[in-house]
Amino acid sequence: MSNIRLTSSEKEDGKVIYGTDIIQNIVEIAVAEVEGALSVEEKKSNVVLRIEKEGVYAEVSVVVKYGYNVPDFAYRIQQSVKQSVENMTHYKVAEVDVHIADVVFCEPAPIEKEEEHAEEVAQENSDEE
Repeated sequence: MSNIRLTSSEKEDGKVIYGTDIIQNIVEIAVAEVEGALSVEEKKSNVVLRIEKEGVYAEVSVVVKYGYNVPDFAYRIQQSVKQSVENMTHYKVAEVDVHIADVVFCEPAPIEKEEEHAEEVAQENSDEE
């Protein structure tokens, strides 16, 4: 784990130091807050960070639920990450690259459970009569 130093102005008494794990957690939470996003579970981490003089460079891999407009979805992730990192750390975000790893279809409810529920409702209705 490396630490990142935020240079303070001369009026302040001290420095603020952020661990890269903290910035990574901020990015992961920002991505999770975007509707339709799922994390990439196969990887240990779905965020890669580079911190340079120009600012923070983030690469984010996500899985999107079927039915979302992919360009709009990627833009919302970029804005969420940028806003979260800049608000919480005062670092400038230079770039956020979004990699769409997959599109998943929501699984319908199992038929067996629906049939069991229908039988239970029918049983309750016949018991009331």
